[in-house]
Amino acid sequence: MNVQLSRRLLLQASGALGLLYLAGCQNKGAMPGDAGLADATPDIPWPDPPLSPVRGAPGNVYYPTPGPGGMGRLPPTTIGGVPMPVEPSPLPGGANAGVIARGQWTRAGVGRPNSIYPLNGVKRITIHHDGMDVFTERNFSRCATRIEQIRQSHLRRTAKGGGRWADIGYHYVVDAQGRVWEGRSIRYQGAHVQDHNENNMGILCLGNFERQSPTREQTAALDRFVATQMRSYGVPLSRVYTHRELNPTECPGRNLQRYMVQTRSRGGGMMLAAVEMGAERLLG
Repeated sequence: MNVQLSRRLLLQASGALGLLYLAGCQNKGAMPGDAGLADATPDIPWPDPPLSPVRGAPGNVYYPTPGPGGMGRLPPTTIGGVPMPVEPSPLPGGANAGVIARGQWTRAGVGRPNSIYPLNGVKRITIHHDGMDVFTERNFSRCATRIEQIRQSHLRRTAKGGGRWADIGYHYVVDAQGRVWEGRSIRYQGAHVQDHNENNMGILCLGNFERQSPTREQTAALDRFVATQMRSYGVPLSRVYTHRELNPTECPGRNLQRYMVQTRSRGGGMMLAAVEMGAERLLG
């Protein structure tokens, strides 16, 4: 292969990776720390590495086998040799009833405690997709792996002011099976919509909904969970957004965006779920 052809192939590959990156939510930078950051997907599409069990990990969680470039590294368990506390996540009931605790997919607590801020209550809710490769897995361990990959990617993100992300940017994650997972603790401000993270709960649906459609189980779980959070925090349906409705981005993908428009309308699933839960006052 001659040099000119090699250069052309390299440019084509670089362009393809760039388009894949642009397909998801993007980080445009912000203040030091992650309080003002937009949500972001990994810099490149994640591969499907072989999985290996982690001894002692709760729930038989599997993480990618360590590979080149550090991808697939296990979650850190210490900072400077000091054991990292795992954030307590009993999730006994109320608005979080049935949510899979954070400890079921990672042993790590907040990676950068000095870069995180209190949420101070929820006044709005924003829906996202991860914008990576198509993901239709229902397997518990593979979903756990996907969330851990997103967390590790977010920890590598650099803010405009030079700070680093503190943790995964989203508060909750909904998978194709309809399970809801705890992400960043709801005690803390997320990093998912630039300049709109204050009092804003971030909910991620696993998958790239520019290239696939959410499953029925996924949308049904999203409707119920959002309606539960609306009732718990007194958030009106008019303040349930998608990422693109707050910032210019393709997130949450055209197919999930289409669903969100429908489900928030009269007779839609999210509206009906709110009525079923006795939250009619939040629909005006």
